[in-house]
Amino acid sequence: MEEMKFVRHQQVSQLFHNKFIVVLGDSIQRCVYKDLVLLLQKDEYLRLAQLKRKGEMSFEQDRLMEGGCLNFMHNGTGYREVRQYQSPHHLVRFYFVTRVYSDYMKSIMEDFYRGLKPDLVIVNSCVWDISRYNSKWEAGYKDNLIKFFEELLCVLPEESLVIWNLTMPLGERIKGGFLVPEISHKAGHLRHDVIEANFYSGLLAQDCKLDVLDLHFHFRHCLRHRAADGVHWNALAHRRISTLLVLHAADAWGVDLPLNSLADISVAHLLPGLESERRVVRPPRTNWSPRPPLGDFTNFYVDPAALHYAVDYAPYSHHGWPPAYYDEPLVMRTRRARYQYMPYTHHRPHQHY
Repeated sequence: MEEMKFVRHQQVSQLFHNKFIVVLGDSIQRCVYKDLVLLLQKDEYLRLAQLKRKGEMSFEQDRLMEGGCLNFMHNGTGYREVRQYQSPHHLVRFYFVTRVYSDYMKSIMEDFYRGLKPDLVIVNSCVWDISRYNSKWEAGYKDNLIKFFEELLCVLPEESLVIWNLTMPLGERIKGGFLVPEISHKAGHLRHDVIEANFYSGLLAQDCKLDVLDLHFHFRHCLRHRAADGVHWNALAHRRISTLLVLHAADAWGVDLPLNSLADISVAHLLPGLESERRVVRPPRTNWSPRPPLGDFTNFYVDPAALHYAVDYAPYSHHGWPPAYYDEPLVMRTRRARYQYMPYTHHRPHQHY
């Protein structure tokens, strides 16, 4: 990722000129919001303190609208934080949510219904949903996803672009604000639950004709950019996310943003300045297993360069392929007939629906 091309401030500012952008989700989505706000103002990377901080009164000229330090700071499911950045030609808003569909989400939908309609909605809600509410999360999570997608499509106009981000890979050992002592026993298998939740949410979003960005696929070999807590990511990873989002939005809106126009810079020398938390360099594995034949997904080593672990894909055996660790990202058909940019080369066959 240190050799890839990133979008620049000028490109992002022009693409999102006179656009209203809403970001919905947890702390990862909050960092997505922060990186977009920073890119709209200058070509810089988020600092470690900015990535870690939550609920502050102001970040890079934005302001806290509700919750956060205005109320009691806690790690409960009732935590709220609404932020907004406004300039003469940009409006970006962030809602912290702990469940994809709830009474609080209904109030957000009411904001969209009665107020300004967003041009772009970037949303993800998964880790809190599958860990904090019910040990048998599958049925409830899928029902909430269906309710959320259907109501979102009813509230938003047809021209609004909705991008559902699939959850990024979790570490084998995780810790974070959502992982309270009462659910610490779930930490060992939560990364596998995320893969299953991504599979369901991706297919449901596709069925509702929403855009899907498979961040789990894009970052499966970038684990060295994950923070020590096993959940969050560093500034380079979030700039990569911003680049993917900007390219996707540009393609959806028919804006010509060729790859050769992106910032062709080497950022390897910036790593120490980004205060990366992961200092351990692991030697590459030489005895890893190749991708198994279709239908056999037991003991499948997914990352030979960093963390390697055997993933039991038995729950997906009837679908015929493992989500997120196949040759291509989980790519979804959009409401508009348009060319899907790299690496979205083709759609999967129909047998897994």
